[in-house]
Amino acid sequence: MESIRQQVELTDLRFYAYHGYYPEEQVLGNEFIVTIRVVFERHGGAEDELNDTVNYESLYEITKTAMRHTHKLLETVAESILAQIRTDFPVVSEIEVGICKNHPPFGGDQAKAAVALAWKR
Repeated sequence: MESIRQQVELTDLRFYAYHGYYPEEQVLGNEFIVTIRVVFERHGGAEDELNDTVNYESLYEITKTAMRHTHKLLETVAESILAQIRTDFPVVSEIEVGICKNHPPFGGDQAKAAVALAWKR
């Protein structure tokens, strides 16, 4: 049986959230940019049905939900997103989640801080 390695990616998802180690970050909030990439094997021909893929709208909802819950570390937020994707889409064999915080509180007018987690079966 033929299989195709398929990738679904969401880039530049923008959220205003209250993640941060310092109390003022959890009060003032900040802008975050999230990128998600999932990989899975698709068998046979495409049926042009949503059930034959990973629904990127569902990936967005997972991310939006995780971004609403304040955490001190971006790694914790990324791990929450990754874990929910694994639960909701067991067909997925690889997941990458990246989160970028614009203007972190250590100075620099164009500074960004980012973390990324990658999981592979």
